Amino acid sequence: MHGQSLLIQALVYLAAGVVSVPIAKRLGLGSVLGYLVAGAVIGPFALALVGQQADVMRFAEFGVVILLFLIGLEVRPTLLWQMRGAIFGLGGAQVVTTAAVVGGAAMLVGLPWKSALAVGFVMAMSSTAIVLQTLEEKGLRHGPIGHAAFGVLLLQDLAVIPLFALLPLLAPGGVMAPGDGAGSLLAHQPAWLQTLAGLAAVAAVVGGGRYLVTPAFRFIAAARLREIFTASALLLVIAVAVLMELVGLSPALGAFLAGVVLAESEFRRELETDIEPFRGLLLGLFFITVGASLDFRVVVSEPLRLAGAVLGIMALKGVVMHLLARFDRLSRRDAAAVAVSLSQVGEFAFVLIGVIAGARIIGAHAAAFLTAVVALSMALSPLAFAVYDKVNAMIEARREQSGRGRAEPETDPFDEGHPDVIIAGYGRFGQIAGRLLTANNFKTVVLDASI
Repeated sequence: MHGQSLLIQALVYLAAGVVSVPIAKRLGLGSVLGYLVAGAVIGPFALALVGQQADVMRFAEFGVVILLFLIGLEVRPTLLWQMRGAIFGLGGAQVVTTAAVVGGAAMLVGLPWKSALAVGFVMAMSSTAIVLQTLEEKGLRHGPIGHAAFGVLLLQDLAVIPLFALLPLLAPGGVMAPGDGAGSLLAHQPAWLQTLAGLAAVAAVVGGGRYLVTPAFRFIAAARLREIFTASALLLVIAVAVLMELVGLSPALGAFLAGVVLAESEFRRELETDIEPFRGLLLGLFFITVGASLDFRVVVSEPLRLAGAVLGIMALKGVVMHLLARFDRLSRRDAAAVAVSLSQVGEFAFVLIGVIAGARIIGAHAAAFLTAVVALSMALSPLAFAVYDKVNAMIEARREQSGRGRAEPETDPFDEGHPDVIIAGYGRFGQIAGRLLTANNFKTVVLDASI
């Protein structure tokens, strides 16, 4: 993209999002599906209004990096300890059980056990961006459904770190093929050295965030220039992402760790406020590029096999998650909502597919097929939740007609933390009041509308 073509590409992406997302929202399908459909329509395999998505995808993936950084800012160490059951119990069980079930199904269709195991772990991932966006739009983010889903997603995001190190060991010879992992300085080094470098990078992010970043932000804040503080926040996220990429780890996981380290900082609210607009725009671009990357040639050449794989994986993931959620003492209704929300395959799967394809664990055709499965599962996720809502509404109507009354509320925004103050409206004045209350150790809950 050079000169005018860059402006034309930007025009196409923005027009596609502006047209499709309001229509999808009006139809009750959510913004994510609107972005995915827009990408599929303008992509090189449909109207071909845009070319190949490799370069744009690398830029758009920065939206996921920012999302993970903002999630990390919300995850204070005390909250991690409170959610240890949902994260390490429910989340760990979901990853291991789903990988075993999907891997077993892959072996039944003829894959070798190493390839099947790798595919199982890749397909166990769910989309943090889609799930959190959908739950936020439906007002389920802070109830038992959001609590369980968030814990599972956190464990999945954390699991990407060891998966990057361990999956290449399933390759013939146990090493990455030459030329793979081009973004890493250690791409041609032994697996143990890459693992050691990854751990050192994580330690540098944690130590630097705790002892260097906060004093630097105090110095920058003293200049009283809002744009410089915003630039500094973006610089921090980009620097951490580059560091992780250089050692062969996920930039999004590095951003998440940086956010966790800064969760107790006095600049947490300012960082959230300054970076939030970039998150929404880049995530929309990410979803559009995912839709545009869907290769319709694979869909046309193997429609039944592809449909069976997508529906089969989503069904297996949903059943496993529902059983685990019930075992974790969630109600049937909440367990079903968690299962539906996590049934798709997530954005990290695109990266992990590249890892296992580069390590020659699967072939090029299998990698293209799995990429189509991931993209279609992400596109079907909002539809699956819409079907769940319709079925749930029908069940509620029958209960009311039979005189059983309504079931217990799905969410109670104030069931955790017992806030001291409720801030109604989080504009400029609400943010100032919130910072003052937080600085004086008051627990707050914010009520606001997103229109």
